[in-house]
Amino acid sequence: MAADPPPSPTGARPFPEPRARRSGRLSRLYPSTVGRIPGQRGARVARVAPSVVRRLWPLRRPALSSAVAALALAGSGVLILHLVQRQTGTAGLLVGLGLALLPLPFVLGSLAWLNQTARVPLRHSLFCLAWGACAATTVAIMANGWASDFLIAHRGARGETWGSEFATPLIEEVAKGSALLMLLLPLRRRHRCDAERPCGRLRRLLWHRQGGPERPVALFRPAPAGRQRARSRPRTLAAGAVLGGVTASGFAFTENALYLGRAFTADRQARLDAIGLGRTPSLRDFDGTVHTFVLRALLSPFAHPLFTALAGIGLAVTLTTGRRWAARLGAPAGLLLAMGLHGAWNAAAGLGTDGFLLVYGLVMVPCFAALVCFAVWAQTRRTRQPTGPG
Repeated sequence: MAADPPPSPTGARPFPEPRARRSGRLSRLYPSTVGRIPGQRGARVARVAPSVVRRLWPLRRPALSSAVAALALAGSGVLILHLVQRQTGTAGLLVGLGLALLPLPFVLGSLAWLNQTARVPLRHSLFCLAWGACAATTVAIMANGWASDFLIAHRGARGETWGSEFATPLIEEVAKGSALLMLLLPLRRRHRCDAERPCGRLRRLLWHRQGGPERPVALFRPAPAGRQRARSRPRTLAAGAVLGGVTASGFAFTENALYLGRAFTADRQARLDAIGLGRTPSLRDFDGTVHTFVLRALLSPFAHPLFTALAGIGLAVTLTTGRRWAARLGAPAGLLLAMGLHGAWNAAAGLGTDGFLLVYGLVMVPCFAALVCFAVWAQTRRTRQPTGPG
């Protein structure tokens, strides 16, 4: 560690070299949010010591905040299991969980491949997975039930259609996107800085040598007039896609368990009724379960990850770009695109087999192909450009 700088001739107290802290590490995890000064690649980055209030605030402690989040997610997990068990029964719950688990490794494996570019920490991925599987599904089941009852009571059959095509995508995408907002929102505080008020409590100082004693230099500087504003780097965009995809994977797992459990319970009851009527049991008695598994686990395992990944990319653009128009349009455009695709997917279920295949081929496949191209592009940029520290 370098020696402390000598006292200033003006009597001002010099800055001591700050210690590295465990909290607020997103700037080191996603270096696209950290401004750089040319020629200072190896400079050390630190943060100004926080105020006494922030030191005493309990939730600023990583261990305590992690424990609170774990307890909240565990409570919502118990609640969602109870809600699903009420609709499927114990046997249906177990069968639904087992069948819903089959496509999950393939989806998470694809996101892990993209995470080679994003390098999202494991703790963030686990939080998003638990949030989507527990908290987001709990909110979605309760809010969807209330919204459906309200719309049906006021609009009848048309209200049910509105609930499926408009209310459900809005509720579910907002519930899933809340986890992305909690993890990506600190990026804005570390990235935005203007000339009059340079980043306030969250500003960072860069310590470096320039032919003499060390002195603090603001890490974030406003872009000079006439110079092109900074763009979001591929790693930041990939981080938004990975966080959104992992959250949606957990959500899709619980939702698949619910629908598969319902289908199995209905098929089981129909089979018992058929046996009571003297019919010979066969595997055709579980056609409903097989149809649901093929539709949700084989044809569309990436549907929910696709929707929320678009919202995550838009949010990452808004929070990290230096372009004003992109910052204003990124998050709304990503969320609206996610809700629009979600609504089209829900509407396709009521169009019959031909209508469903048409929507699947003309809408879902091109959007998924575009997301795959984005992942390949991000990987290519990662291999071409050196990554920053962290």
